[in-house]
Amino acid sequence: MKYPFYMFVLPVALVVIFLFYVWFSRDQKLEPSNDKETAQQLLEQWETKTDEQLPVTIAVTPIELGKDAKTWKFDVAFTTHSGSLDDDPVKIASLIDNKGNTYQPKMWEGPGPGGHHREGVLIFDAMNPTPEYITLKIKNVGGITERLFKWDIK
Repeated sequence: MKYPFYMFVLPVALVVIFLFYVWFSRDQKLEPSNDKETAQQLLEQWETKTDEQLPVTIAVTPIELGKDAKTWKFDVAFTTHSGSLDDDPVKIASLIDNKGNTYQPKMWEGPGPGGHHREGVLIFDAMNPTPEYITLKIKNVGGITERLFKWDIK
């Protein structure tokens, strides 16, 4: 008499567990996590600016920028097919607000000097109050006196 009871309860328990798993998995697929959604919005919010003056191409994309960011971060990619990328991004970059104030970066998170391709994150303290627009200036790379990358913030 014990065996028929277990033969009934075990399959029912397995079906309940399976249905719970399917229902839980479906809910997670329908509602993406806020972290992924926020990261995607940040990537879509700011336009990549590119300066293709030879021999070095520089592409800059803001990662964190604006009044809600504690630090302002820019993804910076340097590419060349001649020479070596030896400049220190912290020394050659500055951020300029709409009033002409200049700000120096706090740090560079990325590879050190050398090679034909370097990509990393240039980090600045957030500006307070938030300016209407900012310009990232990168000077003396590849014989070009200055390269300017501008974004409207407000």
